[in-house]
Amino acid sequence: MSTEFKEFPKIARLSREVIVTEKIDGTNASIFIGEDGEFLVGSRTRWITPEADNFGFAAWAHAHRDELLMLGVGHHFGEWWGSGIQRGYNLPKGEKRFSLFNTSRWSVERPACCHVVPVLGTSASFDSESISTCLERLKTFGSQAAPGFMKPEGIVVFHTAANFGFKKTIEKDDVPKSLQK
Repeated sequence: MSTEFKEFPKIARLSREVIVTEKIDGTNASIFIGEDGEFLVGSRTRWITPEADNFGFAAWAHAHRDELLMLGVGHHFGEWWGSGIQRGYNLPKGEKRFSLFNTSRWSVERPACCHVVPVLGTSASFDSESISTCLERLKTFGSQAAPGFMKPEGIVVFHTAANFGFKKTIEKDDVPKSLQK
């Protein structure tokens, strides 16, 4: 019997940089651009097309294909949000936005059709107090993605060394989403 050896994964140090962003309540979306110019559009769990869409994201992405190709080769993840999706954020009827998650890469230059999730704070080292402060400011002052919208969902804490995000919601954070009504 031959069993393939499985290496134990490296453990990231907790005391490393974190980026706290607004968690936008929409639907997960992605763009894949291949080396050969292949262009695919996805939801969180599957590839989508304008004919088998997810809240109109595939239709929007194909309409903006030339501009989105400027993202370059790779997977580009973000949130598709706005009118008719989850909280809606008081955007005018029919208005939807694609906000990229990779704030380090897309904070300055990006296709004009794309937004970026708002950065609420950064810390050179993981610090639960500064994270709580970001959540309280969001709760008090409302969404930065849609100024004036006072019911934002929460935050994402992205730990750069671990390359992993953690979410914390303003309401019902202790209840799994599958059990919320």
